[in-house]
This record gives sequence, structure tokens and C-alpha cells, in this order.
Amino acid sequence: MLTLQFIPHADIERLESDKRVEKLLKVVKENKIILLEGKLRSQEEAMLIKRTMEEIDESFTGIEISPINIHRKEDEAFFRKVKGMLINLLLGDRQGLTIIGPATVVKEIKQDPDKIQLFTEEKAKRQKK
Repeated sequence: MLTLQFIPHADIERLESDKRVEKLLKVVKENKIILLEGKLRSQEEAMLIKRTMEEIDESFTGIEISPINIHRKEDEAFFRKVKGMLINLLLGDRQGLTIIGPATVVKEIKQDPDKIQLFTEEKAKRQKK
């Protein structure tokens, strides 16, 4: 079964960077795909990747991560660009969406201007009798 867990920005906005990373990594290690409202700061994304690399073993093989911007910059008129910059100053990392999932489930995330494609693979779990 594929499980998506939405995490609103309000759930992580008051956490320190290391606690944010810890919370996200814990969810991913439960084989859930996170739909995070907003984006991580670049240093938090780097910290998440570093922590992931440190914790790789037979049961946890890593993550796939993809931040997604909602607005296409090239299509915006001047007024919309200014408005977007103001909103970004006020809301910070809340704009956009970030997809984070375990590498054993998420094989690839493709983005183009019109859609997001999330390719998954779930291995059948065999029970020993």
C-alpha cells in the first residue's frame, strides 16, 4: 500500500532545522511519501541528505526529494512578479511544495511545466511460514 502524508508548514515552522530534518526522516523511514507544504531551506535540504546518507542500511536505502515551485516565473507579468516577491518575503518557505519519499518506494520524480510525475515501486513482502 502506498501512503502519502501531508505535512502542513505550520507543523514544522517553529522547529529548529535539526528537528525538522529529524521529523521528516522519521516519517520517510516509515515508508511514507511526504507532501510538505512549502520548501526546506537549502541548508536543511543538505542536512536531510547528509543524515540520510549516514543512516543508510539494508532496510533504508535513501530518499528522493523534489521541491516544486507553484508559479512559473517566465509567464508572470511585472505586477505579478512584484506581488510574488512580496508574498515570498512575508511567507518565506511556505510557497511551493516538496515531495520526499523513501528510495525503495519513489523511483523518480519528473517535473515539467504542466504536471508532476511520481514513479513508485513497491516490492511485494513475502511472509515466511
